[in-house]
Amino acid sequence: MYRIGELAALFNVKTDTLRFYEKHGLLAPSTRSDAGYRLYNEEDTAKLGFIIRAKAVGFSLNDISELLSIELDKSNWACADVKGLVDTKLKQVQDKMAELAFFANSLGKLSDACCGGPDSAEHCSILEALESTDKELNPKVEHHPHAVKAGLGTNHVIK
Repeated sequence: MYRIGELAALFNVKTDTLRFYEKHGLLAPSTRSDAGYRLYNEEDTAKLGFIIRAKAVGFSLNDISELLSIELDKSNWACADVKGLVDTKLKQVQDKMAELAFFANSLGKLSDACCGGPDSAEHCSILEALESTDKELNPKVEHHPHAVKAGLGTNHVIK
């Protein structure tokens, strides 16, 4: 049996991480000592390893919870179910990478359009491009649904 500090040290995580997983229903101590300390057995240790490895490859806490439920009842699930979860996560990551690449490209074009000199920003090409609604201005403005998330305030992104 491991106390919370010992288990945390074993996996090189903080005790707050274990409490966080407990709060979210992913991990629970097997028992408590007479003094009220959380005590974890080997099964809990294996479960924590599973959680940490799943988190390390990008699964969310909800994903991990679903994976743990499958892990506990493997005979009632198909490999295709697990693969489906992985493929869904992979698609989300690929979509996010494409979005970030779009943002990086847009920011690069904004940066390239600016001289970056010491003069007043009164005629700064970056600010002018962000203020403009003219699609013919350089850099070109394109409709993009994630522009609001990027902090641009409209549905237009510099392209």
